[in-house]
Amino acid sequence: QVQLVESGGGLVQAGGSLRLSCAASRSISGFNTMDWYRQPPGKERELVATITSGGNINYADSVKGRFTISRDSAKNTVYLQMNSLKPEDTGVYYCHAGGVNAVFRRYDYWGQGTQVTVSS
Repeated sequence: QVQLVESGGGLVQAGGSLRLSCAASRSISGFNTMDWYRQPPGKERELVATITSGGNINYADSVKGRFTISRDSAKNTVYLQMNSLKPEDTGVYYCHAGGVNAVFRRYDYWGQGTQVTVSS
């Protein structure tokens, strides 16, 4: 079983920055995608950023130009650098690893989440 552990959340004023980390219990090189999701209070979970095993990156329109996803394979860690934070970025941020394994079976792993609160 793979474990994903997020860290780096907290309380920050609007315009500030935070860097989230997601440490995996094994090599991240084998995951098809690693993603950051967030769940604002009272809303559905939404995809924020994705990085594929090939290095392709995509962002939600709401965070483009402000957030940066990256990975350090040597540390089995994925990061989310969040700049110019807005109150609407508030929510629980989750790390996710997903894809299809060698026998074409879908897998999905989730972290426990880390709270990000942006005050106005």
